[in-house]
Amino acid sequence: MSTGPSRSERDRDAGGRPRNARPRDALGRPLDYGSAGVPPAVAAPAGTAEESLEQAQRLLDAGRPFEAHEVLEDAWKAAPAAERDLWRGLAQLAVGLTHAARGNRTGAAALLARGAGNLTGYRDGAPHRIDVPGLLAWAAAAGAAVTDPAAAGPGVPRLVSQL
Repeated sequence: MSTGPSRSERDRDAGGRPRNARPRDALGRPLDYGSAGVPPAVAAPAGTAEESLEQAQRLLDAGRPFEAHEVLEDAWKAAPAAERDLWRGLAQLAVGLTHAARGNRTGAAALLARGAGNLTGYRDGAPHRIDVPGLLAWAAAAGAAVTDPAAAGPGVPRLVSQL
């Protein structure tokens, strides 16, 4: 059993937002306090939308979808109201990848579908060069791969259109 802060004494970052300082494994699963865990790949939240996308893409490329989800979730919470569903959808795709890597096919399929659903409204014009049509195609292929192990996985999603 871990001995750490109680729910009312949650770890907080410099901005006062809840942050769990509990060590985690490479897929974001919490470990007991005092365990070594995997050092976080990101030291501080990204500032701009473009920085968040770059940071999240680096994490996805490195096989760290849980941390990519954390970056995208921070961007979602800081986004203007008109972009919140877009960022929520991106975060859900990353957590869908996390569930797939953990072997949770049901959770992966649900989050991939939910993420795609949140992106759909941006299909014809997403800000920040986010490749919504490409991500929707990727999410459909990824969802098929987690529900049918014989299906080929689509690889790592590309968040931004390549110029």
